[in-house]
Amino acid sequence: MTGVLLGFGVVAVLTATGFATAALLPGEARTMRAGLTPVIYYITNPALMLVLVARTDLGAVLGIYTPIALATAAVAGAFFALLSGVLLRRGAARTAVGAMASSYVNAGNIGLPIALYAVGSAAPVVSVLLAQLLVIAPLYLLVFSWATRPSRRSGPGAATATGTSASEREGASTLRTVVRSVANPVTIGTAGGAMLSATGVQVPEVLWIPLEMLGEASIPMLLLLFGMSLHGQRPFRNRALVPDVIGGTLIKLTVMPAAAWGIGRFGFGLDGTELLGVVVMAALPTAQNVFLFSSQFRMPANAARDIIFISSFLSFPAILLISLLLH
Repeated sequence: MTGVLLGFGVVAVLTATGFATAALLPGEARTMRAGLTPVIYYITNPALMLVLVARTDLGAVLGIYTPIALATAAVAGAFFALLSGVLLRRGAARTAVGAMASSYVNAGNIGLPIALYAVGSAAPVVSVLLAQLLVIAPLYLLVFSWATRPSRRSGPGAATATGTSASEREGASTLRTVVRSVANPVTIGTAGGAMLSATGVQVPEVLWIPLEMLGEASIPMLLLLFGMSLHGQRPFRNRALVPDVIGGTLIKLTVMPAAAWGIGRFGFGLDGTELLGVVVMAALPTAQNVFLFSSQFRMPANAARDIIFISSFLSFPAILLISLLLH
């Protein structure tokens, strides 16, 4: 339990430092965010994933952790779809965005440091990243494309020659978006690490040590950036979306971890630290990518933005409670 508390302490201090920086130095913080984001995205995060995956047992990740991550995300998304479609009577677009916000976790920014410092293993977070990058994100992007296709926006009888051309352009744009969601620097770094893990190839130290150094720099920069991003956020700007936001946040922080516990414990026989890692990953806050993806497809993204913000604050006490219960 001491290790878990220490891990949360490290995460909390660095996140609070980023938040305080944005509060005390708003102009400088904007410059820092603009500079840190591409460095993390293109250099340090891919290096970190390459190093972590190269050291990970891929058999355990793909055989146990990744199926659990996929099943858990499916349960959370289905719960929100029932809430939104049946009880709240929302449309397909709003339901799709909320379902993704309820099931797509911030594994890259928050999951990595928590997995390494609190759980002591990279396997759970690697499995979540693989599931989200290769399966979950492309599927949701296809759903977003379906929900916003011209025939749905224009109604019956809109399939004219111009409409067909627009539909073709929309399909090409969707394909490009799906490809970009998969073929990004983190995925490339993950693929490189998987090749090293599968083949057992040893990288010369003169190359490996710089990669490790770059990867180690990623976590503190990620947490600082995350803390800065929390400053100035104001949820519930649209009062009509309060039920969506509260429902999505509760599903994200209660239903999803409970599903992970049940699937991991009874479906795969996990216990101890392995089970804790699976449940903690499910209790992570919603990833900012949900807002980016939904905005790119001109989907109603306000509820997703609020779920991201609220779950980011509430996930820490939720994960700490989970750690106390499972230890």
